[in-house]
Amino acid sequence: PQAPSTRNDIRDCSVDPPYLPPTATNTTARLAALRGTMRTHGAHAYIVPSTDAHMSEYISERDARLGWLTGFTGSAGTAVVTQDKAALWTDSRYWTQAERELDCNWELQRTTSIESIGMWILKAVPAGGNVSLDPFLFSIDTWNSYSRALHGSGRTLLPLETNLVDQAWGDQRPLPSSSEIYSLPAEFTGSSWQEKVAGIRQRMEQHVRRPTAVLLSGLEETAWLFNLRGDDIPYNPVFYSYTLLTNTTISLFVEGSRLSAAAWESLRSGCPGPLCVELQEYGQVSAHLRRYTQGNVTVWLGTEYTTYGLYGIVPQEKLLEENYSPVMMAKAVKNAHEQEMLRAAHVRDAVAVIQYLLWLEKTVPQGQADEFLGAQHIDALRWAQEHSRGPSFQSISASG
Repeated sequence: PQAPSTRNDIRDCSVDPPYLPPTATNTTARLAALRGTMRTHGAHAYIVPSTDAHMSEYISERDARLGWLTGFTGSAGTAVVTQDKAALWTDSRYWTQAERELDCNWELQRTTSIESIGMWILKAVPAGGNVSLDPFLFSIDTWNSYSRALHGSGRTLLPLETNLVDQAWGDQRPLPSSSEIYSLPAEFTGSSWQEKVAGIRQRMEQHVRRPTAVLLSGLEETAWLFNLRGDDIPYNPVFYSYTLLTNTTISLFVEGSRLSAAAWESLRSGCPGPLCVELQEYGQVSAHLRRYTQGNVTVWLGTEYTTYGLYGIVPQEKLLEENYSPVMMAKAVKNAHEQEMLRAAHVRDAVAVIQYLLWLEKTVPQGQADEFLGAQHIDALRWAQEHSRGPSFQSISASG
């Protein structure tokens, strides 16, 4: 094998001038813009994750802050920027990719542990410095891990509700999705949203702590509860939303203008009354939660999908925390009709895969197929099946 230095598809920052492959992104201006906003906000270091405000596994282009800032397009990573340094942490799946995409403004850290990020910050930020982040992009666990890593070091973990990357990105940042949010036909769900809401309220009644509300942050939770679907994130049939469900009210935080006429009618059919869905602006969830928690209430939430930003709004004595919300637990148990639908979907998919294997057997020996063509072909075969909404992730096509 060749020595790494002779490879021309990865960066070489040891030579002068540094060698950058055509796949690398020039991040000098982006970093300068971010550092300017950091100075304005008194941040000595700024942590940028690869997640969105719903802890989604996949994210929309609008939420790809890490990708915009660093040029690195892998699905998992963390960046930390100070006034004179910038580093990216990612796991071994992405090390070669990072060396192709980063320019020499960035140090690549070949680990993902928060301890190692904390150690780097302690070296790069003097005592008395502020380490800032957007609390609405970090899970409760991750926030607590950073808090422990910096504890007693003389550095302050400072939440900033203004996202500094968004400020630096400015009007170049992609717009939010405007596509339609639609109702899933009853033939696929096996139970109406009204039945699902009644089931969750029953769980609230039966819980020993008698919570007065359930807060939903995971996008699939709201989509499942109301039998609604969208396409705000590639390969995921979800839309940006939050839900606050109480014993007597339902607040859905979503861009209401995007609801199809049928979806809107379905949600408003129970108005006025306990099955009336009140539509609120997506961006109003924090203010609404703040008002709600001033009363004599208990809010039930799942810590896996709730950000530290929202969690921090609810006073500790008014919180009922479990790993997963009751909606996530209910969604995990499929009713008989959903099971039937799952099996039918797998049969349709199996037909597409069998057609694909047959196609491979014919075309590969003729030397006409490569991996890229193969990925396109299986996608086309799947699209041709009834009810197809596309693949659940980008086809990973490989041979040899």
